[in-house]
Amino acid sequence: MFFSLHILTLLISIAASQAFLAAATVAYLTHLLRLRPAISFPPVKLPLLLFCLATFNSILWAEHPAVGWTALRKLVLFLILLLSVNLVASAKHLGALFRGLFFVAALAGLVGTAQFVIQYHGVRHLHPDRVYYYMTLTRSHGFMGHWMNFGGQQMLVFSALLAFLLLSASVAKGSLAVQGVKGKGLYWLVMAVVATSIVLNFTRGVWLGGVVATLYIVARWKPRTLWVIPVLLVVAYLAAPSMIRRRVSLAFHPTDDPALAIRLEMWRAGLRMVREHPWVGVGPENIPLVYTQYLPPGTTPIGGYHNHLHDNFLQLAAERGLPCLAAWLWFMLALGWNTLRIRRKLSSGRWVADAAFAAWLAFLAEGFFEFNFGTSPVLMAFLFVMSTPFVAEHLESRTKGLSEIALGEEGR
Repeated sequence: MFFSLHILTLLISIAASQAFLAAATVAYLTHLLRLRPAISFPPVKLPLLLFCLATFNSILWAEHPAVGWTALRKLVLFLILLLSVNLVASAKHLGALFRGLFFVAALAGLVGTAQFVIQYHGVRHLHPDRVYYYMTLTRSHGFMGHWMNFGGQQMLVFSALLAFLLLSASVAKGSLAVQGVKGKGLYWLVMAVVATSIVLNFTRGVWLGGVVATLYIVARWKPRTLWVIPVLLVVAYLAAPSMIRRRVSLAFHPTDDPALAIRLEMWRAGLRMVREHPWVGVGPENIPLVYTQYLPPGTTPIGGYHNHLHDNFLQLAAERGLPCLAAWLWFMLALGWNTLRIRRKLSSGRWVADAAFAAWLAFLAEGFFEFNFGTSPVLMAFLFVMSTPFVAEHLESRTKGLSEIALGEEGR
């Protein structure tokens, strides 16, 4: 129950979700001590262990080690992989978690859309000549404290929901894959709300991730229709309001966009950090403390958020060293490769693996422009979605094992 509540509160409250995660962990550990059942864990243990050890090592060598313990505490979130595989009891349970997550995302999407509308009317009234500036300065954030968290979570749910709609045989209650399409109309309405909230979130990395996920799912669904997506994107761009067109066009003119200009500055500083500290980095959470040391002499940093480098790959290399980046890449590739391996093996519920792989692609695509791996709300949602193929594999193998036992008993 605690783990289910953790998943269902992921998009509503970080504090509540993590409290339920802690309760689920304590309950599961108690269960292990009392009954000593077999433990399942996705086959990513070695790269994950190396990533954790490299993170710990980088803290020890940091100029300001005390602040790095925050990053170490975040490693506890990887328990989601363990708990998900061992506590999701059935296909019915897994399906219910996905559907609950979809509806919670729709609720968050409605809140985000309302925030956008209220903000837009206020900005139009107070700053009619600078609407775009103020609408992108702070954005809709749903139940989260920051729009990047909200956008990243909605992107992951969008990826899973699109796979559910296009690749599952049905949305029948308690099933991952059965015949028919009855009831999908409601889920398309949910999709419309989630997609609208993503567009109004105005986060281009999230938009990119959503497009990448869509390309993958459509390629699995009807590959011959892939050509429609770029056409639809062009039509949508031409028909979009001026703020959206400006948001897209500025992505190709980074010097004219403060958000991209500051990223270019940060990436150059990050590369200098990697060159000077290739083995252990400058230390977790140390980047804002040492940032100005890696700018060209006499340079004043561009005003903005400098707490991280807005890129998963560069952030981990600069913060924790190249060995840690290598361990992380191994971990991420292991997740993606095993997801495709499981997809080939599953006889039912294959859409779950496709949902996870689409989310994996979206997460990596957004991660070129955002440190989404270091953001707890997005990381928790990502780890749950990525655990679900392993859950489906575990449930299917257990079902087959029970069937073989039953057949053997009948043979006697």
